[in-house]
Amino acid sequence: MSENMTYREAVREGIRKAMQEDERVFMMGEDVGRYGGCFAVSMGLQEAFGPERIIDTPLSESAFTGAGIGAALNGMRPIVEIMTTNFSLLALDQIMNNAATLLHMSGGQFNVPLVIRMATGGGKQLAAQHSHSFEGWFAHIPGLKVLTPASVQDAYDMIALGLADPDPVLIFENSLLYNSKGELDTAATALPIGKALVHRSGKDLSILAYGINLFKALEAAETLAAEGIDAEVIDLRSLRPLDDKTIMASVKKTHRVMIVDEGWKSGSISAEIMARINEQAFFELDAPMRRVCTQEVPLPYAKHLEDAAIPQPEKIVATARELMEEL
Repeated sequence: MSENMTYREAVREGIRKAMQEDERVFMMGEDVGRYGGCFAVSMGLQEAFGPERIIDTPLSESAFTGAGIGAALNGMRPIVEIMTTNFSLLALDQIMNNAATLLHMSGGQFNVPLVIRMATGGGKQLAAQHSHSFEGWFAHIPGLKVLTPASVQDAYDMIALGLADPDPVLIFENSLLYNSKGELDTAATALPIGKALVHRSGKDLSILAYGINLFKALEAAETLAAEGIDAEVIDLRSLRPLDDKTIMASVKKTHRVMIVDEGWKSGSISAEIMARINEQAFFELDAPMRRVCTQEVPLPYAKHLEDAAIPQPEKIVATARELMEEL
């Protein structure tokens, strides 16, 4: 049976179910307990499971991420919440030099079954230091898996998927999605890590997106449909590993590609996807690929400037029109 709920509630229910089913699962982070989480995701969980399983930590990302790695190495299944992705840089040494490398450096002896959740993205008028989109950066690192749930269903499912994986999994939740609503079917079979999902079938061009930009792409596709342009919209869902098979199948179908990515263009995940398409499906392209990314500036505080800096449906529509005019 499906139920309509918010993205925030779906994440909370995913955590609740995992903790009910496995006593090794616990969560820790800044303000996740008595306060209920910076984005109210963990509201009520400390009352349900106690302060030994929903743990309020000091303001030290390096320390509590390291503690999560240690707990994972010793048989626990920790969920570490880093309040927002900009703070993940304070734990980068732990994530990159420890969590991602220990399996390799131990000769396959030690897995790190750790889930790290964090809010990502702009659009909240939190200015340059609190509006980052670093998921593409982390997708560069071998040893990690990087997930970007867009739907309520994925927000729920990816908690269990991450906890079931023997390696560290980073889940990037766009903070503008927390209030969004959708259908959750707790009995549905979860789409696995590394599998993209075609949300809208089309024949004229492929729009590849993830997170909140999936919905911007779907909105743009409806506008384009009224103009006779039939866009296929794909939710990447997973940035590491990428689903090359689904991407290339769409390229071979539409022969035109646009990628929507809230990261900066230089060195972005969109650049990696374009490189893979060049390597695997270059001769299927009828036009140069296009990207809609965040402008290469520290994100502005002013609302009209912030909106102009990050991808918007209007920009996706305009870029699609240009792409369709290419010979």
